[in-house]
Amino acid sequence: MSTVPVAPAASPTPADEQRRRDLRRMKALATGLLVFAAVVYVLTLHRGGFLGYVNAGAEASMVGAVADWFAVTALFRRPLGLPIPHTALIPTRKAFIGRSLQEFVATNFLAEDVVRSRVTSAQVSRRIGTWLDDPDHAARVTGEVASLARGAMTVMRDEQVAAVLESVVLRRALERPWGPPAGRLLHRVVDDGAHRRLVDVAVEAVHEWLLANEEVVVRLVIERAPIWTPNWVDQRIGHRAYAEAVQLLGDVRADPDHRVRHALDGVLVQLATDLQFDAETMRRADAFRDGVLRHPDVRGSVQALWVTVRKVLEEAIDDPSSELRLRVLEGLVSLGRRLANDPALQASVDGYLVDAAGHLVSGYRNEVATVISETVDRWDAADASRRIELHVGRDLQFIRINGTVVGGHTGQVIHTVTVLAG
Repeated sequence: MSTVPVAPAASPTPADEQRRRDLRRMKALATGLLVFAAVVYVLTLHRGGFLGYVNAGAEASMVGAVADWFAVTALFRRPLGLPIPHTALIPTRKAFIGRSLQEFVATNFLAEDVVRSRVTSAQVSRRIGTWLDDPDHAARVTGEVASLARGAMTVMRDEQVAAVLESVVLRRALERPWGPPAGRLLHRVVDDGAHRRLVDVAVEAVHEWLLANEEVVVRLVIERAPIWTPNWVDQRIGHRAYAEAVQLLGDVRADPDHRVRHALDGVLVQLATDLQFDAETMRRADAFRDGVLRHPDVRGSVQALWVTVRKVLEEAIDDPSSELRLRVLEGLVSLGRRLANDPALQASVDGYLVDAAGHLVSGYRNEVATVISETVDRWDAADASRRIELHVGRDLQFIRINGTVVGGHTGQVIHTVTVLAG
C-alpha cells in the first residue's frame, strides 16, 4: 500500500519568528485575563452588595475564558492531552481540510467567469506594451531570448538534428507526390502574375550579358558552323544571329505585352496542367524527386547546412550589436508601442488572452487546485497544525479575550436580573 511522503518541516523564516513572538504575547494576554478573573472571583467570594456583582462577572469571565480556550485549543491539539472527541481537528482531519480548500479554491477562485473577468480588467496587453516600449526593458527581453536560444542550440547535437530533418522532412517529402502540388502552385503563380518580375530580371540579365559579350556569342556560332562553309559566311551568320538575339531580348524587355511573354505563360500553364493530370509528367516529377532526395550526399548536405546555420545563429546571438539582435530589439519596441497605443490591437490581444485563460481554467482547474490537497497531504499532522496556528493563532486569541470580557458582562447582567426578580 503506497503512502504519501511526508514533507520535512520548513526552516523558520524571520517572518515566522515574528509571528511566533506575537502569538506568545497574545496567549500570555488572554491567559493573564483568565488569571485576573480568577483572582477577582476569589477575593469577592461570598461578598454582598456591589462586590456580589463583581463576583458574578468574574465567575462568568472564567467560564467564558475557559470555554473559548477549549474551543481555540481544540482546533490544533487535544486540550490538556485528554482524548476528548472532536478535538485536535486540524491534525486529525488534515486530508479533509486539504480537499475542502482545494474545492473552495477551484470553485470560487478558478471559476471560468472569475478568471475571464480578472484577465479582462488587468489590461495585460496595455501593460506589456507600456513595459516593452522602454528600450531597456526590450533589451532585457532580447537578452533573455538570446540566452534561451543559445542554450537550446548547445544541447542539440548536429547528427541528431540531421537525423530529425531526414526523418521528418526528407521521408515525408518522399511519401508524397510532387506533381499535383507543384502543378497547383505553378498554376496559381501564373494566374497571379507572380512570375513576371522574375521573367523581367532574367530577360534583363541576359540582355545585358549579350550587350557585353558580342565576341563570345559570335565565336560560339562559328564553332557550331559546318566545316565546309567559308569563314566569312560564318562570321556574317554569327553577327546576324547576335544582332537578332539582342533585338529580340530588347523588344521583350521593353514590351510587357510581348508575344514571347505570352508564349512563356502558355508553356507554364501547360506544364502546370500536365503536372496535375498527365501521368507521364507526374511520373517524371516523382522520378526527379527520388533522384534528388535519395542521393547519398543529401543527408550530409543537410547536416552541413544545419552546422552552417547554427554557427551563423550562434555568432548573431552572442553579439549584442548583431543585425539579428538589433532587429529583434526594434521589433519588440515597435510591438510594445503598438500595444500601448492601439486600442484595437489591445482588444484583440486581450481577447485571445481571455479565451486562453478561460480554456485553461475550464479544462485544468481541478489539476491546478490539487496542488493544495497534495501539499497538505505531504505535511506532517503536527507540523501542519503548528504552521496554521502560527499564521492564524494570534487572531484566534482575541476569541479568548472577547470570551472573557463578554462572559463577565453577561454574568453581571444575569446576576442583576436574578436580584431584581427576587
